Amino acid sequence: MEKIFASLITIGDELLIGQTIDTNSAWIAQQLNNIGVWVKRRVAVGDNKKDIIQALEEESRDAHIILITGGLGPTADDITKPVLNDYFGGRLIVHEETLHSVMAFFESRGLPVLQRNVDQARVPDTCQVLFNRRGTAPGMLFRKHDKLYVSMPGVPHEMKGIMEDYVLNIIKEEFHTPALLHQTLLTSGMGESFVAERIKKFEEALPASIKLAYLPNFGLLKLRLTAMGKDKISTAALLSEHFHELKSILEDIIVVDEDIPIEQVIGRLLKAAGKTMGTAESCTGGNIAHMITSVAGSSAYFKGSVVSYANEIKTSVLSVPESILQQYGAVSEETVKAMVAGGIKTLGSDYMVAVSGILGPDGGTEEKPVGTVWMAAGDSKDVVTIKHHFRYDRARNTDMASVAAINLLRKFITR
Repeated sequence: MEKIFASLITIGDELLIGQTIDTNSAWIAQQLNNIGVWVKRRVAVGDNKKDIIQALEEESRDAHIILITGGLGPTADDITKPVLNDYFGGRLIVHEETLHSVMAFFESRGLPVLQRNVDQARVPDTCQVLFNRRGTAPGMLFRKHDKLYVSMPGVPHEMKGIMEDYVLNIIKEEFHTPALLHQTLLTSGMGESFVAERIKKFEEALPASIKLAYLPNFGLLKLRLTAMGKDKISTAALLSEHFHELKSILEDIIVVDEDIPIEQVIGRLLKAAGKTMGTAESCTGGNIAHMITSVAGSSAYFKGSVVSYANEIKTSVLSVPESILQQYGAVSEETVKAMVAGGIKTLGSDYMVAVSGILGPDGGTEEKPVGTVWMAAGDSKDVVTIKHHFRYDRARNTDMASVAAINLLRKFITR
């Protein structure tokens, strides 16, 4: 079955200099993948007419669908609309529905309507207008040489509205896309190369319609099987068969057989058991608590956190004996064990996870170099500990330590 390809073009100097992170492309790619469209390329260009036209020409050679975001605002640097008008040989006309919407938007806020705001209602007469119910700049759909081009605002909230209201449905109606399905396994405790060696025969025996991807991230490893076929039922059946085989081979290192983050995994465990947890954090500075509470409904199982960055907080709030800190130091097995015990008493939680370390870029010693992190997880009866040596910069070390700590608690609960 022929694949349907899409290219994503993001426009804006702010993307090229790193001032704005392009979250639009990731979201669009996920939505396209859900309807069986493969993203061929993602391209970022600045607010430059020549570069935009070059990108349009190059991407239209290999893609059936070209989706464009950015450059539709009311200021002088927003040049996408006039460039598209020239590229598709049109002239700008007023779109009445958009004009009424723009007028109402500003009038309802008691603001004057400037000419540059009115100009947002002007669109090329060669396009199909995609009304923007979340903002003032409409989306625009063009067709050329059997290719579909869609221009949308760069504001994520507005872009998502146009995608959901129009674009995804139009693509499904105009293109016969194959069934494209994924199943993901999250593993822990074995490196990528060792997992690859272990499942070598399985991977070699996969049919051509199923691909395996290795996705390492923060000490965990995702294995994603992707299947493509003519219909969802037969494709899902074939994918399920091979996914269960993969699970049986890696049964001892599986964290979860879904594409969900570790903080959601621990939340499910706690919720199912009717238990609660808390965190006692030194070097991670509350990042573990942030991860846990990023999951909706976490109030059902998360009691709170003590960010005991200073030693006096470890002693006064978590009741870590000063003698332990003096004899072993803040970054030690003895200290994190005491932090767990003190945290359970302070927060009244069933489980506790504690971390203390040196994340860098300085502060290390010969005995405890940068990247040294002790962590503990436990309940009122038992505690397990582990020592890690992370080798990255401060931000990545923080993320690595946070994920490892949550995973340590998961293993303690499920042992």
